[in-house]
Amino acid sequence: MWLTDAQKIGVALTSFGGLFMLLGVLLFFDGALLALGNILFISGLTLIIGPHKTFYFFARKQKLRGTACFIGGILLVFFKWPFIGVIVETFGFLNLFGDFFPVILTFLRQLPGIGHILTLPYIRDFADRIAGSRTSVV
Repeated sequence: MWLTDAQKIGVALTSFGGLFMLLGVLLFFDGALLALGNILFISGLTLIIGPHKTFYFFARKQKLRGTACFIGGILLVFFKWPFIGVIVETFGFLNLFGDFFPVILTFLRQLPGIGHILTLPYIRDFADRIAGSRTSVV
């Protein structure tokens, strides 16, 4: 899979957005880092999948509750309520991107270091329960 230059920039912006949001939470909910992380994440996502697909992803009927919580959390962070904003934003993020967790878990299990840890008995059961993975009977 080849990425265009805009998509490569989008991956970098999304990664930096996640890093800034993580740093903002670790540094006691620093509003500036959280706001910068939100802006970078949204702009990176838009560059990766395009503006039209981004709009349609957030505007789908089954994703409206997640979209409202995600955007509401971002607005709360912008209006100097970072702790409550991050909680609301996390709820929206889980509603929006929760369908991708089984795919991410399958990818992580194929990595050399992390894959071995994720296949340990109790961790495997916990990760499957969290991601909502279904196991085949066959």
